[in-house]
Amino acid sequence: MSPDSSGPSPVSAEALASLPAFYHPIVSPDGTEVAFYYDGTGRNELHVMDLSTGEHERLTDGEVPRSARWHLVWGGTGERVYFHRDEDGDEQNDVCAVTRDGDVETVVAVDGQAVVADTTSDGRYVLFASDAGEQMNLYRQDRETGERDQLTTFDQPVWGASFGPDDERVAFTANESDQLENQDPYVMDADGSNVRRLDVGDEGAETRAAAWFPDGERLLVGDNSTDLDRVGVYDLEGDAVTWSSDGTVVESPAAVSPDGRRVVVTRKREAATMPAVHDLETGEHRELDVAEGVTSFPLEDAVFADETTVVFGHTTSDRRPELYRYDLATDESGVVLAADYEDVDPDVFVGADHVTYESEDGTEIGALLYDARETPDGPDEDSPAVVMVHGGPHARSSKAFDLYAQFLVTRGYTVLQPNYRGSTGRGREFKHAILGDWGGMEQIDVAEGAAWLADRDWVDADRLAVFGGSYGGYSAYCQLTMHPEHWATGVAWIGITDLLAMYDESMPHFQHALEQQLGDPEENEALWRERSPITHVENMEAPVFVIHGVNDPRCPISQARRFRDALEDRGWEAPADFEYEELGAEGHGSTDSDHKLRAFELLGGYLDRRL
Repeated sequence: MSPDSSGPSPVSAEALASLPAFYHPIVSPDGTEVAFYYDGTGRNELHVMDLSTGEHERLTDGEVPRSARWHLVWGGTGERVYFHRDEDGDEQNDVCAVTRDGDVETVVAVDGQAVVADTTSDGRYVLFASDAGEQMNLYRQDRETGERDQLTTFDQPVWGASFGPDDERVAFTANESDQLENQDPYVMDADGSNVRRLDVGDEGAETRAAAWFPDGERLLVGDNSTDLDRVGVYDLEGDAVTWSSDGTVVESPAAVSPDGRRVVVTRKREAATMPAVHDLETGEHRELDVAEGVTSFPLEDAVFADETTVVFGHTTSDRRPELYRYDLATDESGVVLAADYEDVDPDVFVGADHVTYESEDGTEIGALLYDARETPDGPDEDSPAVVMVHGGPHARSSKAFDLYAQFLVTRGYTVLQPNYRGSTGRGREFKHAILGDWGGMEQIDVAEGAAWLADRDWVDADRLAVFGGSYGGYSAYCQLTMHPEHWATGVAWIGITDLLAMYDESMPHFQHALEQQLGDPEENEALWRERSPITHVENMEAPVFVIHGVNDPRCPISQARRFRDALEDRGWEAPADFEYEELGAEGHGSTDSDHKLRAFELLGGYLDRRL
């Protein structure tokens, strides 16, 4: 099989892009229903499912965004569902709500970004974060009067807020430390008074309040002070924490059962994220009986349907996400929303193997390998290959179904996804190794991955491409300008090219994230310039395909245009030396099926031409 997006393939780009998918499932307050985004009609819409029957109905008709980036929140006793609406993917969200009758109203309108966090149990008050006052802080809006109160005034972003069980207090995560990577849990009264930082974790560590216990006197917390992320129970009255994790594996908190007996967590290892339960009464810890892959729990108070039943999404590297209902008492489970493959044979998809290789300084780097030889009629040798770099940088490639990796591998491209230093899932030290070093050792990790891949006996070392989006797009630019010897070409999608210009054009909470990673842009100006791909454009040897959404608020379109102009100033001409595409009506990526198809056609067509 030749790697040709328009040639022979077990599955077409159109079929892949149109496979129905669900996003952000949340259990209703009474535990009988689940709300989620679903694009079975070809357009993203909000649906509600009856958990007992599995039947679901559509509540919206084009009112929700085409791209399902942001989470959902049930309101009050379940009379409405809150969602985020912006214009063309620019993430300048207003908060809207849809009733059970399908009526949609705008609840919170701001000049900037608003992110809904929670509502009181009677539905009267809506808790949300917004950068309307420049930095991301918490606000409470009264649905009855329309009055809005700003609850916090932190200089650094505030996230992860929720009302306590009695609606009298709010837990949230913020930072007042000079160490910008630091995170601490806080509790305050619901009107913003009596703000109290909880004494959990070391300074510089990331500690957060994940969920309230039903008694309102304890919080489920997560912390990485000891390197590997752990889960604990914080007693608000005694100001003490009891750690539930044993410290042998990375664990993150998810939710507390309605009776307070059990907590569910996720365990991360070798690119898998597995669900587990801690029984606080017996002290038992165990993983749930699902295939090795990636589990995603809903928001904290939208996980449990009753005292022992949890609902979560689960996927593997070669099987698309499905929605599970799982009984923690009996380990009985069932799929309540199955993956719809339509006319696509699910056996065409390739499972990813977890592999390791050494970077330049001896650090072991984990990666996922999709071997093109495992596809129907795949190449036995001389396979072109793509190093696909994840975004973040504090994220990771995982054993979840990856539509872009599958698109590439079913077309004859072997794919390697390196989890470079800075990736999550290996603890605090590995995650923070990238701080102050963007464009440094983590890019060497990626380049060493290319060298490792080129050494596979079935891979054509002369046909290697680098591809990534967001921070992965930044990595593609870095690889082509700083490590050009490995690459035949690259595709940089919604990437960063000029860090100083990016800082100047970013929202305040994104500026904070950049300072956290690279320090003050004035004090460290030389570093910011040195680690900007645009500084090294003269080193490029291989052609690049620049793809960028015109409404991107995270990596503005100016990043792509600056790089295009730098290439032209160098004397390169499009399309011979490079290719360039601006995507209208799109921001920082999209889940929309039409947008996915366009991305597949652009990516596949370009790699066909260049490789």
